[in-house]
Amino acid sequence: MATYFLLIIYLAFISLGLPDSLLGAVWPVMQSDYHAPLETAGLLYMIIAAGTIVSSLASGAVLKRFGTGKVTLVSCIMTAGALLGFSFAPSLAWLIICAIPLGLGGGSVDAGLNNYVAAHYKAHHMSWLHCFWGVGATLGPIIMGQFMMGHSSWRDGYLTVSAIQFALVVILFLTLPLWDRVARNRGGASGEEHGDEGSWVEDERDKVVKPLAIKGVKLALASFLFYCGIEATLGLWGSSFLVNVKGLDAAAASQWVAIYYAGITIGRFVSGFITFKISNRLLIRVGQITALAGALLLILPLPSGFSLAGFMIVGLGLAPIYPCMLHETPVRFGKKHSQTIMGYQMAVAYTGSTLMPPLLGFLASLSTIGIFPLYIVVSAAAMLLLSERLNVFLKKKNVLKG
Repeated sequence: MATYFLLIIYLAFISLGLPDSLLGAVWPVMQSDYHAPLETAGLLYMIIAAGTIVSSLASGAVLKRFGTGKVTLVSCIMTAGALLGFSFAPSLAWLIICAIPLGLGGGSVDAGLNNYVAAHYKAHHMSWLHCFWGVGATLGPIIMGQFMMGHSSWRDGYLTVSAIQFALVVILFLTLPLWDRVARNRGGASGEEHGDEGSWVEDERDKVVKPLAIKGVKLALASFLFYCGIEATLGLWGSSFLVNVKGLDAAAASQWVAIYYAGITIGRFVSGFITFKISNRLLIRVGQITALAGALLLILPLPSGFSLAGFMIVGLGLAPIYPCMLHETPVRFGKKHSQTIMGYQMAVAYTGSTLMPPLLGFLASLSTIGIFPLYIVVSAAAMLLLSERLNVFLKKKNVLKG
C-alpha cells in the first residue's frame, strides 16, 4: 500500500511542476494580448512566489492541525481554480487576483509533500520526487506550445492544465483516508537513512538557542537564494530572451524552455541513483560547475543552436543541487537544528524565486533582455563561490573537531 500511495505523491509532484513553467513560456504572447510592459511578468511571478512564501511559513501549523492529505487536497483545488481563472482572465487585474491563490496553494503542497516523504520514506526518494516536479515543469511549456502552434489560444493551454489539476483533486479526494493509514504503517522509515551523519557537528553549537547563529548557516541560505533565483529566472525569462534576442517564434521558444526543464528532470532521475555512490557535496559541486558552463555558453555570440545546448546544460547542472543541499542539512549543521534550518532554507529559496526574476525584468526594462545570460552567469558564479566557502569552513571545523 505504501508503494502504491507513493505513486500518488509522485503524481502530485507532477501537478506541482505543471503551473510553475507556464507563465514564462507563454508571456511573449500574453504580453501582446494584454498590451502589457515586459516587466509585468516579473510582477505576476513575484505575487505567486510571495503567496508561496506565506503558505510555506504557515504550513507547519496548518499541517499539524489538518494533516497532509487535507492540506494537499485543498491546495490543489486552489491551484486548479487559479489556473482556470487565468484561462478566462479578461484583464491584467484578473491575472493578479488569480496569482494569489496560485501561490498560496503551491507553497502548501510543496512543504506538505516534502515533509511527508521525509518523515515516512527513504531519503533517495527526494531526488526522484523533484525529478517528477521536473516532468510537470517540462510538460507545461510543451502543452502550451502545442496550443500556440495550432489555431488555439494560450487560454486553452491554461484550461487544459487546470483540467489536469482537477483530475488530481478527484484522485486526492478518493485516497484521502490513506494518508494517515500509510503514516501509521510507515512510522519513522526515513530515520534509518541518516545513521550517524552529522555527528561531528553535534558539538558546542547545539547549545546555541538560535539556529541562525550557527556558523555557516548564512552561507547555506545564500546558496539556496541564488540556486532558486537561477532556476526561476531561466524559466520565466528564457522564452523572452529567445524571442527578442535570438529571433525565435513564441511556440519554438516555449519548446526550448521545455528542453531546459527536461534537463532538470533527467538530471534528477539519474542523480537519484548516483547518490548511492557519490556524496551530496561532490554532486552539488559538479552540478554548480556544469550550470556555470551552460550559462557561459548562453553569453557567447554563437548561433541559436548553442543557446539550446546551453539551456539543456544549465538544466542538467541544476538538477542535483537543490535536493542534495536539502538532504545535506543534517550533515552540515547537526540533527538538533536541522528541522528549523530546513524551514529557513525553504523560505530563502522561495525568496530567491520571488526577487531575482523580477529584478532581471526591471534591469531589462532599463536596458534590454539581452542582459539575461550575463545575469545567469553572475548568479551561478556567486552560488558556486558561496558553496565552496561553506565547504572550506565545514572541512576546517571537521579537522578541528577530529
